[in-house]
Amino acid sequence: MIVDLPDTTSSKISKRLMSLREQGGVIALGRVLTLVVVTRSGFEEEAIEAANDASREHPCRIIVLADAGASAPTRLDAQIRVGGDAGASEVIVLRGSGELSGENESLVSALLLPDAPIVAWWPYGAPRNAGATSIGRMAHRRITDSANEKDPQQALENIRMTYRAGDTDLAWTRLTTWRIQLAAVLDQVDSSPVTAVTVAGAPDSPSTLLLAAWLERALKVPVTLVAARPGMGMRSVRLSRATGDVLLTRPGQTVAELTQPGQPAQRISLPRRTLRLCLAEELRRLDPDEVFGETVRSLGTSTVYQASQIRSTDRQKEHDRSALIAV
Repeated sequence: MIVDLPDTTSSKISKRLMSLREQGGVIALGRVLTLVVVTRSGFEEEAIEAANDASREHPCRIIVLADAGASAPTRLDAQIRVGGDAGASEVIVLRGSGELSGENESLVSALLLPDAPIVAWWPYGAPRNAGATSIGRMAHRRITDSANEKDPQQALENIRMTYRAGDTDLAWTRLTTWRIQLAAVLDQVDSSPVTAVTVAGAPDSPSTLLLAAWLERALKVPVTLVAARPGMGMRSVRLSRATGDVLLTRPGQTVAELTQPGQPAQRISLPRRTLRLCLAEELRRLDPDEVFGETVRSLGTSTVYQASQIRSTDRQKEHDRSALIAV
C-alpha cells in the first residue's frame, strides 16, 4: 500500500501512520531500529529497494530524506509505504524543498521509533563529517559509501580525518568475504611468516586501499598495490612466504581461485557483494566496528595509502594540464 501526502507536515504524517495501524494493522510492530536514509530526490528508489530487502532480516522503520532542491518553494511532500511495498518495514519518504531541503532533524525527530537505535545512511553525497551533521549526531551508526562519490579516495580521506566510533563505509563491508578467506588461509598454512603482500585492484576502488591498509597493519609487512582495470574492484592478493606464496585471485565477478604450496588450486565462491547484503550486514551490529576504525585511522601512517595519494595527485595534475591545453 502506498499513501501520498502532498504538502504536509510531520504531525500529519505521524497521525496517518497511527490511522493505518488502527485500520488494518498493516504496519509491523516488531521493529528493531530506525533507518534514516539521506539522499537526493530521484536517487531514492535504489536505496529503498535495498533497505526493504534488508528489513526482512531487520524489521525497521525507514525514513528517507530526499532533497528536492533548495531553489524550489518551501514545501514537504510525503509518501507512506506499508505492506508488500515496504518489505518487513514501513517506509516514509520525505521530499523537502526550499527551507526543508537537505538534512533536517526537525522533520525526522517526530517520526523516530521510541527507544529504538537509529542508523543513518548516505548512499550518495556523503557529508565531509558524517558525525557532525544533524542526522549523524542523533545516530548510533553512520553508514557512507565512498565508492559512490565523485572522488572515492577523498571521501575515504574525509572518513580518516573525521572518524568517530559508529562510523562505517560500505567499501569496507564489501571486503568481508575477502577478509574471511585470507584469515582462514593464514590459519591453515604452516608457520612460515608472510614477508610481503601484493594487492591488485581497481585504482578507483576504496575497497582496494582499505584491504591493503588492513593487511599492512595486521601483518606488519610491506604491501604493494598493483592497478587493475578501473571499475573492476578487487582482483587478487598474493602473500609472499619463504615456503611458497599464497595467491587468492578473482578473474571474474563470482569465482576465485586459491593457490597454496603443495596443494591443488581450489575454486572458491567469492561473488561481488550486493548493496542489500552489505546493508543487511551493517544493520546486524549497532556497536562500533573497531577493526574498521583501527584500519581507517591507520591510513595516516600507511605507506601504501600515502603512495596512492601521491599517484592520485599526479593524475589530477595531469588532468588539469590536459584540460588547460584543450582550452
